[in-house]
Amino acid sequence: MPRPDPHGTDTEALAQAVFTALADPTRRGILAELAARGPATATDLADRLPISRQAIAKHLGLLSDAGLVRAEAGERRRIRYRLHTGPVAVAQSFLAALARDWDGHLSALRDHLDPPQED
Repeated sequence: MPRPDPHGTDTEALAQAVFTALADPTRRGILAELAARGPATATDLADRLPISRQAIAKHLGLLSDAGLVRAEAGERRRIRYRLHTGPVAVAQSFLAALARDWDGHLSALRDHLDPPQED
């Protein structure tokens, strides 16, 4: 069952949206480009990546829905997209909790399979 955080955000749903967005290599490329060069328009990104501006715009919409990019007004009514890393931290926390759970299970399995030797 999803657990809301103290700020009212459904962290599990947010983590799922981030993982869904990051599952696509094109979207990861867009995020890498924004991280490396800063805010950019869909046209700027299409000039730098091997994908059409229309496809970039579609991917930016999904990245925006996941909270990974934010649209901001630029010059001459152009929309620039800026990387927003907050949702990544939520996904990292989700993975860290999952890893802690698995670490305990794997440790118990190791202890069961390889019990301490008595002299």
